[in-house]
Amino acid sequence: MKILFVSLGCDKNLVDSEVMLGLLSRAGYEFTDDETEAEVIVVNTCCFIGDAKEESINTILEMAAQKETGKCKVLIVSGCLAQRYKDEVLKEIPEVDGILGTASCDKIVEVVEETLKGKKGQEFENIDLLKARDGGRIVTTGGHYAYLKIAEGCDKHCTYCVIPSVRGKYRSVPMEELVKEARELAEGGVRELILVAQETTLYGMDLYGEKRLPALLKELAEIPGIHWIRMLYCYPEEITDELIETIKTEEKVCHYMDIPIQHASDRILRRMGRRTNREEITGRIRRLREEIPDIAIRTTMITGFPGETEEDLEELLDFVDEMEFERLGVFPYSREEDTPAAVMEDQVPEEIKAERRSQVMELQQDISLEHGEDMVGRELEVFIEGRVVDENAYVGRTYMDAPGVDGYIFVNTDLELMSGMFVRVRVTGALEYDLIGELCDENESAQ
Repeated sequence: MKILFVSLGCDKNLVDSEVMLGLLSRAGYEFTDDETEAEVIVVNTCCFIGDAKEESINTILEMAAQKETGKCKVLIVSGCLAQRYKDEVLKEIPEVDGILGTASCDKIVEVVEETLKGKKGQEFENIDLLKARDGGRIVTTGGHYAYLKIAEGCDKHCTYCVIPSVRGKYRSVPMEELVKEARELAEGGVRELILVAQETTLYGMDLYGEKRLPALLKELAEIPGIHWIRMLYCYPEEITDELIETIKTEEKVCHYMDIPIQHASDRILRRMGRRTNREEITGRIRRLREEIPDIAIRTTMITGFPGETEEDLEELLDFVDEMEFERLGVFPYSREEDTPAAVMEDQVPEEIKAERRSQVMELQQDISLEHGEDMVGRELEVFIEGRVVDENAYVGRTYMDAPGVDGYIFVNTDLELMSGMFVRVRVTGALEYDLIGELCDENESAQ
């Protein structure tokens, strides 16, 4: 029985997909990338913003067509869209045979088996529970880096966000489970661990009564084989001096931090339900840069939030210009039903949201190019991810670049390099978001 598994959305969702793949593999199922050959198709969905919701629905419909044109016997939908719109999915897309929510990944085998028997498989458990993970994930990122989901859910309740309603309250994974999982990943060849959660910086508060991310980083740094540890989704108000010191002193922890800030206008931040302001954010970023001068800070912004004025936009542009973030992404505000922001007055027209996004990105493009040009001549450690087709060059990432969201460095060499290697590279050129380099010593053995 061949299964096609389609994983959409964020890296947290990808971890759920990898857990389900592991369960299905141990149950004896085989996998295929060919949708026309799949007898079972599973779509793990996202619904965070409108574009993600649309992609999920279109993918479900595309896969549903395989029940007519391919070998597909059953179609199963999981993840956030399934959790949020269970009734609508089952009613509007009758080709869906099974459905399971965000807290029911461990039930994937049961749902597959039920649907193959002709039943409508459904599994929806309490989204505020956290089940023990038994390992056995199938890593789908190439095997040399992997995401480690350290917590589930969120308690922040930002006014634009649906995550608490589809993922539940904040629940930290016990540290011993994470260390065990990380060891298994390292034994399987993973060299870079990327810590993810809806909010990584709050890790441990619910379990231990205190923030334990620094302690977790130290535990993970002891694991043989792990070379880099990277953190995503660090809320600015939760970044402690202890965490900064840990990043500064633990050699395996990348001098990189992803800090979703969303805006710089205090008025808009309050409307968003954020728990900080521009002055506090600025102070925290300056502290990071004082203590860790080479730190690369990534952030995300939202334009066109309800009530955003031209003055608010100017404040945001001024902030981006002042902070000169190494990495920055911008999203137009997505009006999500059943959120407080969806019913706020002064909704901003779509074209203005997009135009404001373009303004921020144009500014950031110049900043990014300047950062890149400043790197020329520097020697950096580079994680090789693959070869450029038909060229004597490889694609890699520096400590400043998380996979999928940041840039690359293109390494020119006649030597044969392997994915997963760490090599020393001298930067020779810069593009708007990427770097160009060459091996520092082409006789030096790669790690």
